[in-house]
Amino acid sequence: MDDDIRVEATAPDLDDYLLLREVSGLSPKTPDQGLPALANSWAWRRAVTGDGRTVAMGRVVGDGGWYLLVADMATHPDFQRQGIGRRILESLLDEIRDRAPRGAYVTLLADPPGQPLYRKLGFTDPEDGSTTMHQVLA
Repeated sequence: MDDDIRVEATAPDLDDYLLLREVSGLSPKTPDQGLPALANSWAWRRAVTGDGRTVAMGRVVGDGGWYLLVADMATHPDFQRQGIGRRILESLLDEIRDRAPRGAYVTLLADPPGQPLYRKLGFTDPEDGSTTMHQVLA
């Protein structure tokens, strides 16, 4: 892992947010979708190289009480498999432990490439028959 990469508790700028989503394999978003995501999240992390380039990100959305969702975990392909995503997620989980009341429910949508990391950090599949459902509004 590049020792010059630091994790900051700030959001990326809009261009970096849109680029990281696209190049990491997440669904591309428009500026009209990205701006509210940047402004209305509960917590952000971004990984920055020594020369200021944003190479990874993650955020938490939710009510700050009992329900929190980890979203937008993305690392530029040139920087994947170096532990940066893990550092971001661990930092976000530490903030949840520090700021949210005990018993907070933390969830995420785990694409196949991220599932091993999420499992290593304690995320499990629901055992009560729950499933992830979604709807994309046209």
